[in-house]
Amino acid sequence: MPILSIQSHVAYGHVGNSAAVFPLQRLGFEVWPVHTVQFAAHTGYGPPKGRVFDAAMISDVVAGISERPDFATCEAVLSGYMGSIEIGGAILEAVERVKIANPKALYCCDPVLGDVGKGFFVRSDVPKFMRDHVVPRADIITPNLFELEALTGIVCHDLASMRRAIEAMHRAGPGIVLVTSALMPDTPPDAFDMLVSDGASLWRLRTPKLDIRPNGAGDVTAALFLAHCLRTGAPSEAMRLAAASVHDLLEATAASGKQELQLVEAQGVFVAPSLRFSVERL
Repeated sequence: MPILSIQSHVAYGHVGNSAAVFPLQRLGFEVWPVHTVQFAAHTGYGPPKGRVFDAAMISDVVAGISERPDFATCEAVLSGYMGSIEIGGAILEAVERVKIANPKALYCCDPVLGDVGKGFFVRSDVPKFMRDHVVPRADIITPNLFELEALTGIVCHDLASMRRAIEAMHRAGPGIVLVTSALMPDTPPDAFDMLVSDGASLWRLRTPKLDIRPNGAGDVTAALFLAHCLRTGAPSEAMRLAAASVHDLLEATAASGKQELQLVEAQGVFVAPSLRFSVERL
């Protein structure tokens, strides 16, 4: 089951495609990575060395892949950080190419816009483009709490408001909504919640909060969730499996004392995580 992953790429560390591709491969998926940038390392280290690719280059690469005889076997497109609306347009063109070749293919969008306490870290025109053009085309969307509020205009302070925001997201287009960080009144201070909805049912999963937030964890989460949705067809099970693997990965990263995700050293967690979290239907 090939997956076309259009994201940024770094040579050192793991964000974007360098965070998403290997876990997908470890789970047995063929991945066709298309890079939107090639940087030495992520911007957390300071101004990046490298190059931002233009939309025409991305479209050209995807067009070349589409000429291969097995292009119609592509099961999904995965996207993350969009550096510009032009790159976003090229990604949507790629989604259209894939869906023409395989109408059953899914588009999973990780709508990277910002985070609680940090605000937006994208260009000022990207949030509107994401809301008006990208979200309506997505089958699966994986916002964090900040992004859910930004895309729906609904402040989520309890379960009722969270439901309203998720329902608004469904009305905009996506059939599956995964909220990767949901803080509600009953969420303990040493934990965080994840929510997933398929439009008919809403499930919650609670995991222990770890004192580590390395770059790239959201990219891994979106990739694993997509993989398990393709494998199981069950969003709640996909959330459970993805959360277990990411938790184990973060624990291994914390134990290593290193700043970057320990994808290679902890690769077994993608196939067989040690923990099993329970999923509650709300």
